[in-house]
This record gives sequence, structure tokens and C-alpha cells, in this order.
Amino acid sequence: MDWQKYLLIIAMAVVSYLLVLEWNEFQDRKLAASKPVAASEETLASPVAASELPTPALNKTAVASDLPTTGTEPVETTPTSSQLIRVKTDALDLIIDTHGGDIIKAALPQHYAELNRPELPFVILNRTADKTYIAQSGLIGPNATDTAKGRPVFQTSQSQYELAPGKDNLAVDLVLQQGDVQITKRFNFARGENLIKIQYLIDNKSGSNWKGNFYAQIKRDRSPVATGTSAIGLQPYLGAALTTADENYKKVDFDDLDEESVKVDIQGGWVAMVQHYFIGAWIADKEQDNTFTLRRIRNTQMYTFGYTAPQTLVEPGTLGVIDSEFYVGPKDVYRLEEIAPHLDLTVDYGWLWWIAKPLFYLLTWIQGFIGNWGWSIVVLTLIIKAAFFKLTATSYRSMANMRKLQPKMQQLKELYGDDRQKMSQETMKLYQKEKVNPLGGCLPILIQMPVFIALYWVLSESVELRHAPFILWIQDLSVKDPYFILPLIMGATQWFMMKMNPTPPDPMQAKIMSYMPIVFTFLFMWFPAGLVLYWVVNNTISMIQQYIITKQIEAEA
Repeated sequence: MDWQKYLLIIAMAVVSYLLVLEWNEFQDRKLAASKPVAASEETLASPVAASELPTPALNKTAVASDLPTTGTEPVETTPTSSQLIRVKTDALDLIIDTHGGDIIKAALPQHYAELNRPELPFVILNRTADKTYIAQSGLIGPNATDTAKGRPVFQTSQSQYELAPGKDNLAVDLVLQQGDVQITKRFNFARGENLIKIQYLIDNKSGSNWKGNFYAQIKRDRSPVATGTSAIGLQPYLGAALTTADENYKKVDFDDLDEESVKVDIQGGWVAMVQHYFIGAWIADKEQDNTFTLRRIRNTQMYTFGYTAPQTLVEPGTLGVIDSEFYVGPKDVYRLEEIAPHLDLTVDYGWLWWIAKPLFYLLTWIQGFIGNWGWSIVVLTLIIKAAFFKLTATSYRSMANMRKLQPKMQQLKELYGDDRQKMSQETMKLYQKEKVNPLGGCLPILIQMPVFIALYWVLSESVELRHAPFILWIQDLSVKDPYFILPLIMGATQWFMMKMNPTPPDPMQAKIMSYMPIVFTFLFMWFPAGLVLYWVVNNTISMIQQYIITKQIEAEA
């Protein structure tokens, strides 16, 4: 069969491609290791105390095109020196710049940058000499604080805030006096929570109405993200996403924004910066009609993804409150489902999400009982094999029947070996006479491939498996086996399964099939250990099932 030759060519090409990717990744790691750390990055990476923080320049002004516009000229504020403050909870370690009240750094103490390195929390937001990824919010409009000429500098009572033991909540207030109007930007934190509730409290003691529009946005360059996963050619999505009236989950990557901006009006809504395992997302008030804008800042390599709320009017002698939420943390499906409709879709399982998501729910349910993600994958494999038991049994019966025909196939080869057309005709007659379907062993396997692909995305996208150990040398199921032991075991199981199947009559085809275990071994070397574990268990069970069925058919004969 010519398709087997083509399959080998494709498989060898894939292996070569993966080897090139791995070599490039190795060279990138060497280059990164030799690259000196920028002074600003080194300083901001570990802000132990306020005195160690860099001092911002006086009267920093935002680029005019950074901010949304409302078509009115807002009131200017008096420039003042700003400072950086640090806020720590059990789930977040932030640096907030009082200039604008922007979150310019967010580290996640419960998620490490490297395996077993709690002293290195994963940093998702950061502003350094080489990288910009920050969360901004403010007020624009008639009586706004944020203008094209400058942004406000808030005052705060202290430079460090920390959630105290025994306390479940922490509020951080930044205060701005705008004539007879006092504006407080309040950050509300909760224990164990990555969702920050941000409020603007507008205390209007003037004699006229206060008017303004709240805006919130993520400002980012397009610098890549180091995920720590192996290169297998299927890269996780890196870019913006939002929900619209027409699409629950709409991805807008940097290249899209280079072509044109995106503007969407929707009630409620959210906009997110999506990367492997983690997101930063602004969640708008679900009761309001908001305008979401995603764009590239003109003449720069910076992008903004955000929204503008309707105008707020605060009458004299009253207190106005504007609410918003910002999530920065892991792509936890269950938590994201609670925060906003369709935000959980940022855990991108690809086009087979309708298979992948039930598999994820089943896997997490199993893990709740077992407590180990590796053993949970083993149990999930058993369940999947049970679901496909009859289908695979049909496949193995077909293979066993094909094996019974080997003596007759050999006779045909001796009679018509030099006439390929006659050989093919007589072979098909033999299949019809013996009622054997030569594709009977292949089709059930092809039907199972969508489950395999869906499970790949589950194991690759689920942050729960990041740095999740199994046993012995497997300490992270989300990356490749460091010693390639599981891929070698998988290759051995593939070889035994090949030996249990009928040998193709064509010597060339037989030779091609003999190489397949080697090809698959190389291919699986770069796959996440969790996925290879699934395949090893799947192959082992398949061998046992096939052995039993083959013996039954031989006994019947």
C-alpha cells in the first residue's frame, strides 16, 4: 500500500522538523544564559523594600495615543513626583506606580517560574527596559484626571502593604485632590484571590456636577513569553482576546492589530491578554454598555487592549462609585467560569474543545479522589479504553483474521509476485472470500485520534498540570521526560504491538512498518510526559486486549 510509504515520509519529515526546533530552542537557551540582565530588570525583579525600588522621573507623561479619548479637553492636574508601592497577599505580589495608579508588576507567589524554586515566583506583568506589560486604568472626559498632557500622581499613606495573618481582605487607597473633588482609587484584595476589585470613589464637594468616563486597558509590547514547555510545533496562543455579541471568544493577535484596530460595543464584557497557562484580563461592569478597543499605538511597537465605560455624573455633595475588576493569574477554568461569562474559553483547547473540555472535567474529578495527576491520567486512560472497548475489539479481530490469512497471502505472492496488478486483484478476491476487511484494523484507530488530539490540548493547556509531579523522575507532567525513559517504553510497546500484527506481504511495506516504532519514539520524545504516559498505558492495555483476542481466534480455528 503506497499510503504507508507516504506515511513514513511524512513521519520522518515531522521528526526532522522537531529536531530542528529542539536545536533552535537549545541555541536560544545558550544565548539567553549568556545575555547580561538589564539593570532596570534586575532592580524590579526583586523589590524587597521601598528603598530598593527605582525612583520614577518627575512628571512622567503618557504618550498621547496611549489613552482613550472622549472628544473633550479634560482639566489638567498639578505635576508631582510619584513613587512605587508594593502590595503583597498570599496570591499576588504587585508593584503599583502612583503615577496613574498603574499595576506595573505582578508576580504569582503560588506559581513558580521554575520547578521547585519558590523563591522565584512567576512574573506575568512587568515594566523593564526590555519589556512592557502593565495594567492601566483612569478617568477621561470633561472633569477627568487622565489627559493627553499628563496623568495624575496619587498620594498614599505608606509604601508597602501586606495582607496580615488572620485577615481575609486588604484595601489600598490612592488619593487625588482635584479642587473640591477628592478622588480615591481603591484596590481591594482578598486572601487566595487573583481577582482585584478596583474602585474609583468620587467625593464631589464642589458646587457643580462632576463628569467623566472610566477606562481600563492592558498595555503591552509583543515580546515572547518563556513557558518552559518543549517545542513540538504546536505553540500556545499569545495575544489578545475578548467576548463580543457575535462571538463568545474572539482572538485578536498582534498581526491583526498591525492591520487594523478593533472596536466593539457590548453590555458587560471582558478583554484579556492570553498566554500559555496565564492571563491578565479586565472585566467590565456587566450592567453597563461598554466600548472595547484593541489597537496598536501609532508609530510604536506597543499595543493596548481595553474598554471605556459610559459617562459617570456625580452631583454636588454626593459620592460616586465606579467599579471594575482585573484578573491576573492562572487560567483556572473553574474560577474563570465564576468571574465572567465565557472567560474560561481563554483556556484554549482548539477546535476539539467539545471533546477536550469533558475530558478535563473528568480528569479533575478523578484527581480529586486520587490526589496525583499522573495516576489520574492512568485512570482516565482506563476509562477511555473501556469506552472504546468494543471498537478496539473489532479492530483486533480484524488484525487477527488478517494474520490467519498470512499463509494464503504468501502463496499468492509466490504465484503472482511479479505481476502487481494481478497480485492486487487476487488479494482482494481472497479478502472477499474470507470476509476480511483490510481497513478494519485502521478505521477504529482513526476514530480514536480526535480523543488523542483533544487530550493533548488538555494536558498542554491545563495549568493544573504545570509542575505537577508523578513518581520517581517525572516531576513535571507538562514538559517532556528529562531522561526520555517514557518515550523509550512507549517505543517498546509500539514494537511489541507491531509484532502482534500481520506482516504486510510487500517487503517494502514490511520494512516501512518496522521503522514506525522508531519514528514514534523520536516523535514522542518532545511531547509532554503526561501525554506519553497516557500513550504508554494505552498501548499496554491494547497489547493485553489484542493478545487475548488473538488467542481466542486461534482457538476457534
